[in-house]
Amino acid sequence: MTEAAISATPAALALIAALRQQHGPLMFHQSGGCCDGSAPMCYPAGEFKIGARDVLLGSVGDAPFYIGGDQYERWRHTRLTLDVVPGRGSGFSLEAPEGVRFLIRSDVCAVP
Repeated sequence: MTEAAISATPAALALIAALRQQHGPLMFHQSGGCCDGSAPMCYPAGEFKIGARDVLLGSVGDAPFYIGGDQYERWRHTRLTLDVVPGRGSGFSLEAPEGVRFLIRSDVCAVP
């Protein structure tokens, strides 16, 4: 079985570096919806409580990237890429005041 993985575009890595300069160590969480609308959220490290079902996919720009367990089950056969685009995202994510937002791009991996 192919597991979901995470990578980041150069633009996302540059934004992560800038946010780290402002806020210190960071972390990401990708949920399955609700108030953040399935957007990847960037927080100061330790500011978001990781749940028992959350899955650590890896790291982007030295920031751990977690995904909610239910969302992981739906996306387990995808390769996820963190990107950044113009526009305001959620007010909870650190990039919101910068006039940009993180988003996830995905590619389906081969399933045996």
